Amino acid sequence: MNKKWKIYETNKEKVQQIKNKYQINELLATVLVNRNILKEEEIRLFLNPTRADFYNPFLITDMEIAVERIIEAVKNKEEITIYGDYDVDGITSITVLKSFLKDIGLEASVYIPNRLEEGYGLNKEAIDQISQNGCDLMITVDCGISAIDEIAYANSLGIETIVTDHHEAGNELPKALAVIDNKRKDSKYPFRELAGVGVVFKLIQALGIKLGLKEEAYLKYLDIVCVGTISDIVPLVDENRVIAKLGLMLVNQTKNIGLRSIIHSSGYTQIDSNTISFGVAPRINACGRMGKAEEALELFLSSNIQKVNDLTKKLNEHNRQRQETEKAIFESAIKIIETEHLNEKKAIIVGGKNWHHGVIGIVSSKITDMYFKPSILLSFEEDEVGKGSGRSIPGFDLHEALTKCSDTIEKFGGHSMAVGITIKKEKLEDFKQEFEKIATENKIDEIMPIINIDAKIGLSDLNKEMVESLKNLEPFGEANKMPIFAFKNLKIDSIRALSEGKHLKLTLKDNNYIINAIGFNMGYLAEEYRIGDKIDVAGMLEINTFNGADNLQINMKDIMRSI
Repeated sequence: MNKKWKIYETNKEKVQQIKNKYQINELLATVLVNRNILKEEEIRLFLNPTRADFYNPFLITDMEIAVERIIEAVKNKEEITIYGDYDVDGITSITVLKSFLKDIGLEASVYIPNRLEEGYGLNKEAIDQISQNGCDLMITVDCGISAIDEIAYANSLGIETIVTDHHEAGNELPKALAVIDNKRKDSKYPFRELAGVGVVFKLIQALGIKLGLKEEAYLKYLDIVCVGTISDIVPLVDENRVIAKLGLMLVNQTKNIGLRSIIHSSGYTQIDSNTISFGVAPRINACGRMGKAEEALELFLSSNIQKVNDLTKKLNEHNRQRQETEKAIFESAIKIIETEHLNEKKAIIVGGKNWHHGVIGIVSSKITDMYFKPSILLSFEEDEVGKGSGRSIPGFDLHEALTKCSDTIEKFGGHSMAVGITIKKEKLEDFKQEFEKIATENKIDEIMPIINIDAKIGLSDLNKEMVESLKNLEPFGEANKMPIFAFKNLKIDSIRALSEGKHLKLTLKDNNYIINAIGFNMGYLAEEYRIGDKIDVAGMLEINTFNGADNLQINMKDIMRSI
């Protein structure tokens, strides 16, 4: 798949101004300019945020009402139930709120719907159960904004509800006592992109302020808030960046033994955003995917080291099972795609029998990455109704496309890049035809994957200090990707495939300068290039430590022959 390299047209004058004013190197200054971080306060906030940079939580609509009601519940020892989601954002949200309420004298109950049996969000059967337990006040975390009927039902049972959520709000809000969501249309809060756990953090911050507690009472949970924020792939800018940057410092010295245990078991020695995204998040998410979310919650809440060690083993086992299940579905789907030549279509729609609902979204994502086409995976069971997940490519709105063929679909939901869908088997062929027609009209095959490149640099310009300075841009994530650089006209000095042909290892030369390069999942290119070939490389710069020695390395994202 050919990729389009898009090199920023950097304002060189601004780069020099920032370089000189803040005494930083040109590479770091270039990336800041490309990210449009130009003003003094923006640069300070980006590079060195402090606890003073959090916004006033009482700027959030309904916050005052929520805080007063929770304080009243604590005083009267009322029965509070926290209703949360089963992913990392939901689990961390429950952890933070339950722990803080315990700190101020109230032991809250928890309800997490089973992903495989109940699906996402509130449901009436769960509310019945919560009501039977004598609940006075229900607080939703990372869900609830679209639960109009369910919250009306809770009201009818005498349960008051406070909604805390971060998903898009519709035209109608649930009739809850308070609805805390910065995506409300009437929100005046300066930042709308908090994760669910970020919204919970603002709630405990507001409670802390109202109760006259020290800042430490709520700031001590920033490690868990940071884990949920980075894992939920919200943009790591503005207040999310303050949470992630300060939170990562706390993760490094976390007192939460469950978090410490899961990081240790994941094998990461250096704690950064990658540790959270690829070490912690998959293990916590695996619990929800396999219908065992309460074990992930228990891990974060437990203070018993033996219990934590046992739970860590369980989480790793769930993650292993998730990987095996995912691999089996992926291989099965690829076989169908290749056999039926579905990869020649504009969009890939593929169904299988009894595919695991918890993982087909990840498989859809892999198929979309592999073919650079929108994909929808459906699992059909005995009742001939298929449930599935879809993923899209930039430039094609998947949710909008589904609205145009809603006559063939039972129900669907989601956003432009990811959807959930239910469809009857008898309607599948009609749906495929309609969807393919929409994909064709949208000229899917003209959309090319784009690699955004911060700068073109030569090997002679590089040094270790320069590359290390890029760590100031951490934590990386959505809306703050690791910078990618272009290296032109490099000569291949050595080339080989690693890990049974999976990865590619190169040594590249520019005059007397030499650098190593690694290309993950690019091993197939080992047969296409030879020693002495001149190539252009796009990739990230990193320092690889091996046998106690530090060496600069390019983590390659693309290769092409030099023109």
